[in-house]
Amino acid sequence: MSKIVKLKKGFDINMAGKAKQELADFAPAQTFAIKPTDFIGLQRPKVLVNEGDTVKAGTPILIDKALDQVIYAAPVSGKVVEIKRGDRRKLLEVKILADATITHEQFAAVDLASLDRDALAATLAASGTWPNIIQRPYGIVANPADTPKSIFISAFDTNPLAPDYAFTLKGQEKYLQAGIEALAKLTSGKVHLNVDGSKAVPAIFSDLKGAQMNKFSGPHPAGNVGVQIHHLDPINKGDIAWTVSPVGLAQIGKFILEGVFDASRIIAVTGSELTTAAYVKTYSGACVSTFVKGNLNSGHVRVISGNVLTGEKIALEGFLGFYSSQITVIPEGDYEEFLGWIKPTASKLSFSRALGIFSFLNKGEFKVDTNAHGEERPFVVSGVFEKVLPMDILPTYLFKAIVTEDFDEMEELGLYEIIEEDVALCEFVDPSKNDLQELVRSGIELLMYS
Repeated sequence: MSKIVKLKKGFDINMAGKAKQELADFAPAQTFAIKPTDFIGLQRPKVLVNEGDTVKAGTPILIDKALDQVIYAAPVSGKVVEIKRGDRRKLLEVKILADATITHEQFAAVDLASLDRDALAATLAASGTWPNIIQRPYGIVANPADTPKSIFISAFDTNPLAPDYAFTLKGQEKYLQAGIEALAKLTSGKVHLNVDGSKAVPAIFSDLKGAQMNKFSGPHPAGNVGVQIHHLDPINKGDIAWTVSPVGLAQIGKFILEGVFDASRIIAVTGSELTTAAYVKTYSGACVSTFVKGNLNSGHVRVISGNVLTGEKIALEGFLGFYSSQITVIPEGDYEEFLGWIKPTASKLSFSRALGIFSFLNKGEFKVDTNAHGEERPFVVSGVFEKVLPMDILPTYLFKAIVTEDFDEMEELGLYEIIEEDVALCEFVDPSKNDLQELVRSGIELLMYS
């Protein structure tokens, strides 16, 4: 039975630089990369190609020796031009110089009716589409051998400057439907499709069948799939649920219907420091310089693959992450402030009333930079986390349990229910300036490997 969930806790970060709903005429990216760091839980990556090799879109590039049935495939066709390694030969990137016309490895179209659950999982694992399926708890690439109790898809994104899926996935309804039908065979429970309850359901989602449609409304993080799982079917110790993004769902569906691994996507190019904030069609792993260089209002900027809360800082010549449907460019905030937050102003975005009477003027779009407005301080109990996390857990005590490595407390206080993105807003409002996302990942790894 469909559910309607109205959330009150949270905070919308209204930033300047939203993408206009039009496709910009940027030059196409020429270089693409697969980054093992995009895939949390990938423990022992093995490269299957050499520099100079020619590949097609869908050609296997990486495997994880610990889960070798899952293939990480080339997003485009072309020539492998560099296998970049860091300290202790840690694999950082496999770079591909793309062909002018992309060609694909051709697989047989999948007849869902003829495949049982295990055969379908094996087929998807070998296709390159499987890394779209993420396991909760832990937020890692799912194991095809597991059977989740349910699968969740958040069909809207409430992060700052997030793309509009109704625009980016327009015309892909048949692939979304095929993706849902495939996922339904992989779980013993339901497929949940969660939509924005504050507005009309977009046509691309309203007619999809085979999934339970639930409506969520409220401020960010209402669009976070972890928050949605908490209110629909919470994860306890021993439970496994899977999540898939709408982009990943369409990619799986296209493989089902057409037998190709298609890494193309429409992404939002956003941020206050861009001359043109719009949408562009590209492929996962694209070098972002073609969308950023020559499109800047200033030179001292931070480029982020993803959104400002959870995205990855990359260079101007950096690459779009596998899970990113957005690039954000904001001012770099490496400066000292006279009087800091004490100075009265209505131009700063603030969750608290620290700006006094000027807080009531704190409306509209804000030009936000990377300045933390303070240094790391002792961990104090302020009660602010509970105001922005719409989950029935005690975040302050959970964070302290992670710091003290108290395994029993971490489990009892809800660490199985969250990953980094679920506490990103807590980190944003934290008066102690702690890196809470990194803290949560350290706690998850303690549970995973204990």
